[in-house]
Amino acid sequence: MTTPLSVLDTSPVSAGMTTADALAATTRLARAADAHGYARFWVAEHHAMPSVASTSPGVLLAHLAAATDRIRVGSGGVMLPNHPSLVVAEQFAMLEALHPGRVDLGIGRAPGADPLTAAALRRTVEGLGAEDFPAELLDVLTLLGQTPRGAEPSARALRLRATPAASSTPQVWLLGSSLFSAQLAGELGLPFSYAHHFNTGLTLDAAAAYRRVFRPSAVLAEPRLMVSSSVLVADTEAEAQHLAGPSRVMALALRTGRPLEPIVTPDDAAAILGELDPAAAAEFFARVPGTQIATTADAAVAALRELVDRAGADELMITGTSHDVGTRIATLEAVAARWQS
Repeated sequence: MTTPLSVLDTSPVSAGMTTADALAATTRLARAADAHGYARFWVAEHHAMPSVASTSPGVLLAHLAAATDRIRVGSGGVMLPNHPSLVVAEQFAMLEALHPGRVDLGIGRAPGADPLTAAALRRTVEGLGAEDFPAELLDVLTLLGQTPRGAEPSARALRLRATPAASSTPQVWLLGSSLFSAQLAGELGLPFSYAHHFNTGLTLDAAAAYRRVFRPSAVLAEPRLMVSSSVLVADTEAEAQHLAGPSRVMALALRTGRPLEPIVTPDDAAAILGELDPAAAAEFFARVPGTQIATTADAAVAALRELVDRAGADELMITGTSHDVGTRIATLEAVAARWQS
């Protein structure tokens, strides 16, 4: 069987673009993914970032599910420490009731925000280290009627329900870029999505750890691993590298404390990157490429297949940052056409 392909989008806000423009672009991308046979379309949760419009996955997913026909929609992910477990469970139980069999609840433990914003979301400075994440995750599962075997959820979660009369339940995934998340997903018998696009150094170790500790659960009999990669394709390698320039500018800002601005154009990115010391820039982008795979469609698909094989992944999720949504749509179309062949 062909490994299923899915999409992660952050609703990037480009220079000269409004939030409405960014969300309209995400809707276009979701419809393209639906039309080209992708299995899932996930949206992120980030806060207080001028370059990201996706702040409220649950709200955006309700719109995307209504705007598409077949594709599963989900969060990639809900940052659970920012929200009460009952609120998360109720939101996604409602989404599942509105769109049965099409909703994924991807859960992460990172804040997705700076400390000030995280404290404002949680109304306290306590728990910013996400120490309570395993217990909060267990509560969400219990509220959705998916308590793992042998687990001990809180007494409060046992007394509550996320919805009065569920006919189906969202598919819960644990997200992560660390061994901690891999092991927790395995112990709870959850499908696991590893953020290879964020941390390439632990991908194989995390995959092995997940499988090693996996315990069958009521929702999953065998491990199910998804890995992600950032991808942009074009007719030539040089053009793809040029289109990936804005993602490198964003990666540079994220890692070096530079101001986080809207996504610049490829030409502006080339000018910004051209001002860097060539040796230092080459060393930095070897570690933090911005876009991991920026090449022709055939070469990109070959690299993605190699990643799937190395990780032993059951599913692959692709993501990409570009100034123009047309670049991301063209990437989805080109990869899908070759992936099925």
